[in-house]
Order: sequence, then structure tokens, then C-alpha cells
Amino acid sequence: MTEQLLLDAHLTQLSRALPGYRDAARRLGRWGSHLARTLAAGGRLLAAGNGGSAAEAQHLTAELVGKLRDDRTPLSAIALTAETSSLTAIGNDYGFDEMFARQVRAHGRPGDILLLMSTSGRSENLLAAAEAGRYAGLTCWAFTGPAPNPLADACAEALTVPSPEPQVVQELHLVSTHLLCSYVDEALLRMRRAGPDELFAAHDGATSPLPARNGRAPAAARRLLAVAPGEETPS
Repeated sequence: MTEQLLLDAHLTQLSRALPGYRDAARRLGRWGSHLARTLAAGGRLLAAGNGGSAAEAQHLTAELVGKLRDDRTPLSAIALTAETSSLTAIGNDYGFDEMFARQVRAHGRPGDILLLMSTSGRSENLLAAAEAGRYAGLTCWAFTGPAPNPLADACAEALTVPSPEPQVVQELHLVSTHLLCSYVDEALLRMRRAGPDELFAAHDGATSPLPARNGRAPAAARRLLAVAPGEETPS
């Protein structure tokens, strides 16, 4: 196959996935608002995947701890793929299937969010992590390839990319990562304009207060929603 044919074939596969992906990705705005509220309340995001999806998980957490575009307060996000000593110790002592689940039990707290990434949706270590997350009271989301698949079924919600090509699935997972972070930043900006007192008084039209995560009070929201150094005050 010539270089041009390879290019055309890949882009054709990508374009075929886009209409279905556009529909699936509509949930990202809601996820972004949920994640922003969780982080503002002192919670954290845990993310994991294998191979290329491990890199995607680290990419996601880097955008939250660092920044996507504009400067802001850093957000608590941990890639369970990145701590090599823990990964190898757990794999050696407990087996490959436990390498993420044990970290979920260590780092996750009720109300935190666990995002698991897999092109196949069949990785046993991610299924074990989802089970550990549910048991610990985390909200479990997944980025996967086509549905149905076991990981999508094991999580509360899943963004499933409708393509049989793993490369296309991973490329659209990266798009999803950037969109999710954009929605988080937009939600945090709305919260900052409203003020943390209003955030904790009601959310999404609810009358019950947003609970503090991990024992943190609304002071955590005031810190997270503060204007970062060098950032303009929102008008």
C-alpha cells in the first residue's frame, strides 16, 4: 500500500467514526461539570489504562494538575499507571490483575471519580479496578471502543467509540480528554463567578448542599476557585 493510500485509509476510518462519536461525546459536558464540582469539593480523579491508554491516562491527569490553556489552581488527579515502584511491587506480590485495583483502594475515597480507558473494554486489571472503585464508593466512568463490552457494563457510564480500529479509538479518546478538560475549566469558571457559597448551597438545581469530599469543608472550594497568580479576574 502506498503512503497516500495508507493516509487515505486511516482518515477514512476516522471519518466513519465521527458521527457516532459526536453523539457519544455529548455526555462529556455533564461529566466535566460533575468532575469540576468533585474537585472543587476536595475530591480527586484517578485514571488508568494499559499501553497507549496508559499514556492517555497520564495525559489527562497532566492537563488537570498542570493546565489545558489558561492558568488556574492545580486540580487533584492521579494516573495509576505512573508510579512504577507501586506497579511493579503490586504486580509481583498480587498479580497483574490487581495493579490498579489495589491503588484504587489506597487512594480513592467515597465521591471521587475513577476514569478507566481501554480500546477493547476487556482488560482484567481495569475490570478489577472498576469493581474496587464501586466497592469504595467512587463514581466509575470509562472510555472504551465499541459497545457492548465488559468495562462499559462495569462502570456507571461509558463513552464508547464506534470504531473497530484501535488507533481510531485511541485518537478519539485523546479528543475526549481535551474536551473533558475544557468542560472542567468552563465549569470552574462558572463556579468562580457564582462564588463557592452558592456552589455549596445548591448545584444543578438541587436544594441539598454539595457535600465536602475527603473531609474537606467549603474552604477547599474557595481555594480552588480563587484566581491563580497571573490570571485575570473574571468579569
